[in-house]
Amino acid sequence: MKNKGYNTYQSCIQACLNCAAICNHCALSCTLEEDVKMMTHCIQLDMECAAICYATAQLLSLDSEKVNDICQICADICKACGDECSRYDHEHCQKCAEACKRCAEECKNAMK
Repeated sequence: MKNKGYNTYQSCIQACLNCAAICNHCALSCTLEEDVKMMTHCIQLDMECAAICYATAQLLSLDSEKVNDICQICADICKACGDECSRYDHEHCQKCAEACKRCAEECKNAMK
């Protein structure tokens, strides 16, 4: 069995790592907004999305047998996070929504 790993999934791995970093930035930025209580769902999804994106990038680089499963879960969480972030006019939320959308697309493309 030939190792696909990083070379095959490079674009998805990069999208996942980028999305995770932007989700972390969004979560932190949300905590600094005036009405933090209004942002709690966004913060929760940002943190979940960052966690799954880091895990997905790692498993793709290892050419996991569970590529389809992990990519599907990552795409689903990215979509939920992106949908939530797109509800807000904050620049950090809009950038996060864009990164989530791109990551979800890359995850769908990476599925075997």
